[in-house]
Amino acid sequence: MVNNHNTNSQNEKEVIAKTPVSSESSAAAQTKEEDMGFKELYEQSLSQLQYGDVTRGTVVQITADAVMVDVGWKSEGYIPIKELKDDQGNVLVSVGDDIEVFIDKRDADGSLVLSREKAAKLKVWDEIKKVCENNLTIKGTVVEKVKGGLSVDIGITAFLPGSQVDVRPVKDLEPFVGQTFEFNILKYDRKRSNVVLSRRAIVAEQRAAEKQEALKNINEGAVVEGVIKNITEYGIFIDLGGIDGLLHVTDISWGRIAKPSEMFHKGDRIKVKVLSFDREKERVSLGIKQLHENPWENIAERYPVGMLVEGKVVNLTDYGVFVELEPGVEGLIHISEMFWTREIKHPSKVLNVGDTINVVVLEVNAEAKRVSLSLKQTSPNPWEKLKEKYPPGTIVKGQVRNITNFGVFVGIEDGIDGLVHVSDISWKHRVAHPSEYFKKGQEVEAVVLNIDVDNEKFSLGIKQIEKNPWDELPQKYAPGSVVTGKITNFTDVGIFVEIEEGIEGVVHISEISQKRVKSSQELYNVGDIVSAVVKSIDPRSKKIRLSIKEMEAPPQTAAPSGNQYINNRENIGSTLAQALADVKISHQPKE
Repeated sequence: MVNNHNTNSQNEKEVIAKTPVSSESSAAAQTKEEDMGFKELYEQSLSQLQYGDVTRGTVVQITADAVMVDVGWKSEGYIPIKELKDDQGNVLVSVGDDIEVFIDKRDADGSLVLSREKAAKLKVWDEIKKVCENNLTIKGTVVEKVKGGLSVDIGITAFLPGSQVDVRPVKDLEPFVGQTFEFNILKYDRKRSNVVLSRRAIVAEQRAAEKQEALKNINEGAVVEGVIKNITEYGIFIDLGGIDGLLHVTDISWGRIAKPSEMFHKGDRIKVKVLSFDREKERVSLGIKQLHENPWENIAERYPVGMLVEGKVVNLTDYGVFVELEPGVEGLIHISEMFWTREIKHPSKVLNVGDTINVVVLEVNAEAKRVSLSLKQTSPNPWEKLKEKYPPGTIVKGQVRNITNFGVFVGIEDGIDGLVHVSDISWKHRVAHPSEYFKKGQEVEAVVLNIDVDNEKFSLGIKQIEKNPWDELPQKYAPGSVVTGKITNFTDVGIFVEIEEGIEGVVHISEISQKRVKSSQELYNVGDIVSAVVKSIDPRSKKIRLSIKEMEAPPQTAAPSGNQYINNRENIGSTLAQALADVKISHQPKE
């Protein structure tokens, strides 16, 4: 803008007033003509230049502060050096260059000040007017992202609203910075130095043309090239030139694809095959894997069960390891197939992505595209040797490695533990929890009961080191014999009596006394010593039936009542009384 000069409005544009450079009166000019001769004629020729004019001049000198330009004046004008430097500080003109300049003003010293920037801006505004009047386009470069849109350099700074950047809404405007495009001018205001641009209509027109061209080349089975527009978890959208196609995740590779974003990036140019095309709805399905032969065909023939193959580790999970056997074909080593005896929390503890390993094929399912592999079966099965080394009945020693509510794990060999089930700890004692008898690290002796090679189970027993005392009890405590023992417990059904260490018999409530009693605790306490008659003994179920009342003399009564017959069922000897007694005894708690 020109300072300290009057302006007039003409044709919607600010026009800089033409003020004569020479302010001398005609009379004085005539006097100077007489005195100066040729010099006066030269100055007269310059009287045509006006402030606000754009003219051409020649660069005659370059200093540290200014570029001197000859515009036909009696002395050169100057342009501040900053107007003629690039971002790196390089001067953009040389001595002898012919350039356009704006006649700006005189400085305090009377020197003529010129401007190349103002000359350029005047031309730009003329261009803007021409573009608008003739519905043309103007080229510009996006400078930066600003509030609501982008700032564009078209010779002057213009504004491109975010809604006018593209046909579709653009979330991220940053990638447009630094790019050069053609623009329409929506409106301009020269007085306010305001220009609003649009790219939307130009893009729409371009895409319409591209779309028509693309539609000519899109046919089922055709191989086309496109640019990745967007990536989602379920697939990739590809711009085929005005029309988008979907590359579903299942059509990317014959092998496993976790995330499409791991393989592709937005803006990538890729070749795809047209799988289907609905012209009416303009829907295009694309595929990449279809550009290659299906590796799962005849997979069972190439990888028979039992085959030893080499593969590359491509993924590690909590449940196993994925191994690539060939491009598009991956197999899974389940964590149970990692090692025979070694237990690991995660495969990453022993393997890394990229490792090359040997595996054995366990199963091939071409339809499900699944191959089961084994790492441990590349080496001999130690459980087979274990079964030969420790036949049933072998006595072994080991340390307690783990204690659970169902048993004790005993380390026998490196990585191999045997299980002593809670039922195999003691013949005599009822074990509520193994921790009552064992501690971690404790050395124990046990008998090998069984080794299940297929299920990798090693069964041990501790009680089997000794003979089963219940095998000898029928001879030791024959029915009818009298035993003496200590009361250890009361239940609703009777009394438990320990007749020797770990061996208990039960006295049913009906066998406590000849008298009728509601509770056994009416007569006895825990710890009391009592004598009883052995009624029966069953070694298999480890049950001994005792009777205290048979140690008592029968009451002297004239005629027994019905209740007496029931309470005295052993004396009656009837089948019904015996059956009733068995029913009551069957309600004893299990040992």
